[in-house]
Amino acid sequence: MDHLALRGLRARGHHGVLEREREQGQIFVVDVELGLDTRPAAEGDDLTKTVHYGVLAEEIVKIVEGEPVELIETLAQRIADVCLSHTRVQVAEVIVHKPDAPITVPFDDVTITIKRSRA
Repeated sequence: MDHLALRGLRARGHHGVLEREREQGQIFVVDVELGLDTRPAAEGDDLTKTVHYGVLAEEIVKIVEGEPVELIETLAQRIADVCLSHTRVQVAEVIVHKPDAPITVPFDDVTITIKRSRA
């Protein structure tokens, strides 16, 4: 299986448990890695036989900017679902970063990583 990755997608979302997170919003960063067979696309130099990563990036940003959820776990699942809605994708690994999470001690990042597959 081949791997196609999008790294560092940034969008403002209003996700979180705290009221101020939902009101003010914050930047979320998303990485996705997709498992798929790219041979048919490469053999025919045919975009329709792979994943159009520009379209996928827009779909992911729309999710982050869309309906608020409390948990980044829920946000990651929604992103994985849209990745797997592309018929050629067999596996989707999603990392959601919440670098501005409301934590009272110094930290670099908060992330959730999930991996989902058709099987």
